Order: sequence, then structure tokens, then C-alpha cells
Amino acid sequence: MPEPSQVQYGVALARNKGMEARDGTWLATDVWRPAEGGEPLPGPFPAVLVRTPYDRRGDRYQRHGEFWAERGYLFVVQDTRGRFDSEGEFILLANEGPDGYDAVEWVAALPYCDGNVGTFGTSYSGWTQSAAALERPPHLKAMWVNQGGSNGNVTALRHNGAMELRWLTWAVSHGAVSPEAIRDPALARELQHNTEQMYQWLQRLPWHEGNSPLPNLPVYEQWARDLYEHGDDDDYWQQRGLNFEAHLDGSADVPTVYSSGWYDSYTRATTDLYVAAGQRFSRQQLLMGPWTHGEAPLDRTYSGEVDLGPDAPVHTDTAEGVKNVHLEYFDHHLRGVDNGIDASPVRIFVMGGGSGTRDAAGRLDHGGSWRNEAEWPLARAVLTPFYLHPDGRLLRDEPPTEDGGSSTFRYDPANPLPTISANTSSLNEIVPQPERTTLATPIVLMRVMVIQGGADQRTRPDLHGCEPPYGPLEDRPDVLAFTSEPLAEDMEVTGPIEATIHLESDAPDTDLFVMVQDLYPPSGEWPDGYRLNVSDGLMRVRYRSGMASPAPIPPGEPVEVSFQLYPTSNRFVAGHRVQVLVSSSSFPRFDPNPNTGEPIGRHTHTKIATNTIHHTAGHPSRVTLPLVSIETS
Repeated sequence: MPEPSQVQYGVALARNKGMEARDGTWLATDVWRPAEGGEPLPGPFPAVLVRTPYDRRGDRYQRHGEFWAERGYLFVVQDTRGRFDSEGEFILLANEGPDGYDAVEWVAALPYCDGNVGTFGTSYSGWTQSAAALERPPHLKAMWVNQGGSNGNVTALRHNGAMELRWLTWAVSHGAVSPEAIRDPALARELQHNTEQMYQWLQRLPWHEGNSPLPNLPVYEQWARDLYEHGDDDDYWQQRGLNFEAHLDGSADVPTVYSSGWYDSYTRATTDLYVAAGQRFSRQQLLMGPWTHGEAPLDRTYSGEVDLGPDAPVHTDTAEGVKNVHLEYFDHHLRGVDNGIDASPVRIFVMGGGSGTRDAAGRLDHGGSWRNEAEWPLARAVLTPFYLHPDGRLLRDEPPTEDGGSSTFRYDPANPLPTISANTSSLNEIVPQPERTTLATPIVLMRVMVIQGGADQRTRPDLHGCEPPYGPLEDRPDVLAFTSEPLAEDMEVTGPIEATIHLESDAPDTDLFVMVQDLYPPSGEWPDGYRLNVSDGLMRVRYRSGMASPAPIPPGEPVEVSFQLYPTSNRFVAGHRVQVLVSSSSFPRFDPNPNTGEPIGRHTHTKIATNTIHHTAGHPSRVTLPLVSIETS
């Protein structure tokens, strides 16, 4: 039986070795090899492959290369088509399947590879793996998909009909380091300036050809507008690179970990793809931590402005840190090491249970712990309705009466609800370059527009869209808040959450935004309490009957709108309250609905909508929470 891999080799790098794709396009590729005395060893060795649009020459890939080569693996990293040193045009997610197949088979054919190829990577490098798997490369043996997509029209590219605006900011900020911009300093400066003005550009939506931050980068402008303007579930969303769920029946059946975090932009996509793949394939695993987006957060104890405790970083019984956990996984599946890495199909982090105090870094001590499970969603979770009632009450298992009435707010697309913190990524802007400062690239000054992760849901001067007087989101006139009584005992919510809202609107189309919060009571550290975002989601109401069946809202008539919020796992401690916020926007996370009913992404004007939420026996608006018994958890 093989022993676990250990540091035993030197490292040799074959820089820019390159690979020719099936259509002749040259894709820049580096190969890190185990070496002795500075000379690469003949092997053969197993290989791990990462395909990235983020520059294979970056420090993070060097660290990966050294780590894997020292432990007896080939580490192969490739610039995706049209990025950095690779030839071709970069069209978001369009070519990753065929290129990924070619890359896997090219690596397997290297004379110093033993034919066992695994893949890993985060975000876009998660998409590239699932796209390659659809092509069934024979030598693909295992994958670790960290924070990748599933069905992009439902979540992660668009979101129940709305645009996840992070992809528009991605196009501009990463366009600033595209090969086109690197060759043309004037274009690079233009894109850098436009990324500095990103919030203002998002306020100017819709963009049009030549009237966008990308007029001189037309390939990027086109794919960005395609994403923005395709809301209906049509042929566009059947593309293999954008919607893996539609094509899974033909995918490779290989061991796969799907990992993400409760505060990641891919939370729902990850759990959706795990469920869909788990119904078809064996050896599928789900890992859900308390993390935000990226690989580095897997080694952190905090997410946003919330600390989850010392147990939060990814680990196993014998490995600490994301690289070492990856090593155990590929040792098992590529080298046959019996280390028990696949003992549990599902591992989740249950947030909550901390002291509620403010730590030295100013974060809320929310706490949490890990737990192994047999499936997802949990079969033992009890789907429990929490009904919206008059006067802002939220009652468990108690439907409203016939005279429950309604609650009304006005939503103005010109003054949308600001996103304080959320499950987001790449929603970036660039800070203006200080004078007399030399930068490697403009994106070293990139920062997020909103807080990634958990935070007190209060407006404040350092965030976009917040104006005085500052205070809780619930105080805004375009927000309805429904709050439970203090909990008599701890309550665990683990799984997908569904909102069912009975809406009447004077607009032909509008959005519904729902957020579930864990309300901490006032304390010495938090005199006004702490309103922690736990889960949220948004629905463009024209799609209430399905993404392929848009329909206007009939005037003067309530319609039932049901949609999933992001899944979570959170322990609401006794004395806390559950609060549900209802509004019609969250900007700049999602594009504001203009309320006009015009074609998606091509509206000509906006209108203010008067939106009424009904909460009566005949129209019982509610949020359904999956409750798990604390005793059996």
C-alpha cells in the first residue's frame, strides 16, 4: 500500500512549455516537476492540472508548483484561451470544455506522467474542470471543484432572472490585464479608469454597443452584454460551458469534491451541482464551510466581519490547510493511498453558538463547528414555515388569518437598496493609482465594492449607496421587516431555504429580494444588537412560472412567487430572533429591475413600483426554514 506523499524532491520548472489545442491554438502552459540536483526526474509521476484566466505566472501558482513537485507530483498550470500568454480570443466559458479535454490528455501523454491526472481550482478554474468533465477525457481520474458553477442562468452568472453584476465588473477589471490591453497601453489606461468608475458605470445600465466601459475591447463587451441581455431560458443557456446540469448525463464519472462556503458567490451552484451529480455518479462529495469566495478563505477563521472560531479552517483528522487536504485527496485517488479521505460524502460547518462578543479585530464572535452527514439536503430536516403577519410579526407554524391584510412599500430603481454584505465575488473596482507609484498591473489596487461575507446589516459611510441617516436596512422605506419573538431554545437551520411571497404590484415586472437574519440582542459590545445576514435571494417576478415562461404581473391581482434563497447552516441561539427582510433590490450585487417589463437588459426608462405583500389566510406569505433537531444534530 502506498505511503502518504511527503517532501522528498527538489523542483524543476519548464516555463511556457505550451500546448497546441485541437484547432491549432497555442495555450501557454507551465510544468513543475520533481527534481534532484536541479535536474528533472524521469518519473513517471501523477499530475494535477489547473487551467486559469488569472495568469499562470502568478505567485500563487508558483507556490502550488513548488508544493506539488516537492511531494512527487507534476503540477501543470495553463493560461486559458485568450488570457495572458495563450493565443485565441477569450469568450467567457465558451471554450473550456474542448480545451480542458485537450489539456488533460496532453498532460497524460507527457513521458514523465504516469497517466493519472487530477484537476483542481477555484472560481473560474472550477468552471473549467466541470466543462472538461463533460467531454469525458479518458485520463481524468479525480476533480476538486472549489466554488464552480452549475446552471448559470439560475445562479452564479444570472440569479433567478437578475444579472449578477460581478460579471460586468469582472469583464472590465480583468479586461485591463487582457493581452489586448497589455499590447495597447492606451486601452489599458482606459479600462483602468473605467474600473475606477465602476459603480457609476453600473448605475448607467443598460449598456449598449460602444456605450459601455468596454468600447475598445469589443469581444469582452459582446460576451458581457450577452450575459446581461439573456434572461429567458433559451438556447443561449443550453451552452455546455454555461449550464452543466443540462448535460450531466454525458459527463465523466470520476471522484469529485464540490466545495464552497455559506458566504460564497457559488453557495447554491455548488450544492445544486452536487445534488445533480450525486444522482448520477458515485464517489461524489460535498464540503461546505463558513467561507467567502476564493481559496485563501478556506484557511481563515473569519468571513467578512464575523469570526467563526478556530475550527473553521479546512482540515481533516490528519491534515491542516487547503494544500494538505488537497494532497490527501489526490494521494487517495491518483496514488491509491488508503487515508479515509472519502469516508463521509458530506461535511458541513454549522455556524453559530459563539459568545457574541467583539473580538480583537472588531469581528462578531459567531462561532461554529463541523459535522459529517450522509446526504444533502438532510433527510431529517423538517421544512417549517415562518409566516409573515401584520405589524412586522414572524410566527412559526401559525398562518395569518383572513383579516391579516397586507404591507406596502415603494421601490425606486434610481434608489435601490444598498448591498451591505453578501455572497459575492469579483464585484470589484480599482482604487485610483497614487502619484509617483509604479504598479505591476492596475488590478493590484482592486478592491471589492461590498463586504464579502457576514456583517451587521446597517448602512454606513464607507459603502456605496449608503446615505445618512445611517442605520439598519429595515429602517429604509423600501424594506419590510418581519421579526420573531426571542427564541426560547437554540434552533438549527440547515439546508435550502424557500421564500413564498404573495405580491401585488402596479408595475408589469419587479423584483423580490428576501433576506434571513440572525438577530443578536443588544449587548455591551453591540448596544443596538447585531443583524447578521444568514441567507438571501432575489427573484425577477416575470419568471415566477419558470425561466422559460416570462409573464407580466396582472394589475390589481396578487401573484404567488416562490424561489430559493441561498442554502445555509446556522444555529440561532436562544434569546436571538429570526428576522426576514423583504424588498425589491440589492445593488450593486444585482441589476435593479426597471419595473417596466421591457426586454431584459434593453429597457429605455424606469418607473417607481408600489409593491404590496399580502399576508392573509388566502395569501400566506412565508419563508420555509429546514429545521434540524439540536438533540440529533
